[in-house]
Amino acid sequence: MPLKVDPKDRKLLLGAACVFVLLIAGVVVFGGEGGTKAEIPSSYSTASGGGKAAYLLLSQAGYRVERWERPLDQLPQATGKTLILAEPDEAPTREERERLKAFVSEGGRVIATGASVGTFLPENDSVPEFDVLGEIKGKKATALSPSDITRAAPEIVLAPQAHWQSYAAAYPLYGDGEHTLVVKYPYGRGEVLWWASATPLTNAGLKEPGNLEFFLACLGATKGAILWDEYIHGYRQTLGSSIAHSPAKWLALQLLLLALAVVATFSRRSGPICKPATEVRLSPLEFVQTLGGLYEHAGTASVAVDICYQRFRYWLTRRLGVASNISVADLELAVRDRWAFVDDHFVGVLRRCESAKSDPYLHPPAALQLVQELDEYAVRLKLFQGARKERG
Repeated sequence: MPLKVDPKDRKLLLGAACVFVLLIAGVVVFGGEGGTKAEIPSSYSTASGGGKAAYLLLSQAGYRVERWERPLDQLPQATGKTLILAEPDEAPTREERERLKAFVSEGGRVIATGASVGTFLPENDSVPEFDVLGEIKGKKATALSPSDITRAAPEIVLAPQAHWQSYAAAYPLYGDGEHTLVVKYPYGRGEVLWWASATPLTNAGLKEPGNLEFFLACLGATKGAILWDEYIHGYRQTLGSSIAHSPAKWLALQLLLLALAVVATFSRRSGPICKPATEVRLSPLEFVQTLGGLYEHAGTASVAVDICYQRFRYWLTRRLGVASNISVADLELAVRDRWAFVDDHFVGVLRRCESAKSDPYLHPPAALQLVQELDEYAVRLKLFQGARKERG
């Protein structure tokens, strides 16, 4: 059956589709790579804060560099290997942290950068500096101790996101006069190099004086594989994991919302027609309210008491098997003998009902109290159960 769409709905859908396309085009054209995600030091990113230039440089220089897109708890044997952890944007699991500790102990080297990378390391004395996060142009850091690294680059440029505490046991390499910004320390048979930021390996930072020499000196003359961790940046081997950590999920959400709007618009016009339910004017509750209002307007509270009392006597005498015109005293005696029901207040209620049914000046509150007391005794004596069974 061909899909029939109302002309008004067709115009609405076309307008929504045009707006959606314009929004997507605007994001693509004007969004650029200036977002926060583009500034991570990823080997895939060509932004100023990305690391693609350093990755390509290592590949062309003969280093065995590769991207690591699996969890850290699946790291290979560490012999001769170097792992680059460049400003991760998520915390490690306990299994990943234990495997990384074993990786270093087995002889692996780790180059860790940024404020949050300390949570990955076997020993961490870094302190974040939140006031300078995200700055590309940083400050100069000079050599603090003699080593092969500081000999290759006596001065480097960093945009520090953290600093290493001065009383820590790590070997200080660079500082800015106030804080230690680059350290190294041995752990087992391996070594950890910590930088205050990833500036020296970023696309913009490589051009700063001393940064390229510093970066290559940190790698040393290694002949083993260099693993550039991209898993910590959201790049995963499986398509589902990569999409979940990329902006594509928001595009899928927008498409889903558009599809729901189309379905809702079509179903509103093409769904089954249901006749609205009409309210019954003579429902029992409305009848009771109307009758109560009539009694209230007429000022005949005694009539309401008389009706309830006669109904109560009818079912009580029927259950007891006595005459309907029995006196109140005899009725109370029959209830006590037959059901062993002893309540001194019971006969008083019956007598008050006898006198109230002929009292034209009975106040509504007093009438309501009598009716409620009769109802309570009817529940205790189970008078109306028989009536329900007969109706059923």
